[in-house]
Amino acid sequence: MQKNINYKEIKKFDKTASQWWNISGPFKTLHQINSTRFHYIAKCSNGLFGKKILDVGCGGGILTEKLAKSGAKVTGLDISATTLEIAKTHALHQELNILYLQETIEDHSSHNVNTYDVVTCMEVLEHVPNPQSIINACAKIIKKGGSVFFSTLNRTIKSWLLVIIISEYLLNLLPKGTHNFNKFITPAELLTWIDATTLEEQNIIGLYYNPLTKKCILTRNINTNYILHTQRKK
Repeated sequence: MQKNINYKEIKKFDKTASQWWNISGPFKTLHQINSTRFHYIAKCSNGLFGKKILDVGCGGGILTEKLAKSGAKVTGLDISATTLEIAKTHALHQELNILYLQETIEDHSSHNVNTYDVVTCMEVLEHVPNPQSIINACAKIIKKGGSVFFSTLNRTIKSWLLVIIISEYLLNLLPKGTHNFNKFITPAELLTWIDATTLEEQNIIGLYYNPLTKKCILTRNINTNYILHTQRKK
């Protein structure tokens, strides 16, 4: 069976893998929005201490490490060996006990049913051939009552202007070609995929990042970046 992997995307991100922990480098925006995302996840999960968490598409471990520092038992999942080596090395230097695995979420779910208290899947769905396949796998590995978080980009004119034209081409906040507008996902599409699983929507919130102040806040406006909090049905 063909893997749910866009190898062109992996190759693209591997070119900048050494810069994952450069807070002024190509991943600086992720560093600047990290605390906002983390606090939302922690609040919706009623705390993270001692919980078993899976970070899907963990990359260099920016969110993964933040989750681990909260006292959670964290596994980071990615399919890029290059990126995972960066993540493992940085975690080692930070003296953090994180399990990093090179595996797709689909393969991981086949032997980890009902395993995790919390699953995070942040900025991943718009980079794979079949987003629904990832959502289905997340629904399998979460425990009953557990929370799954998906963050992605809405397919709107505003998101095209802000994320691609301004962020990638005018301000160089992201490497050019990071995003494909046609892969952006509307909330209606995401919720349709969610409805086909055992997951239920709990809350949807927008994420607003100001490149001038480098500040990130949560907002009711979901026409660009947004996070969906779901729970597995009891």
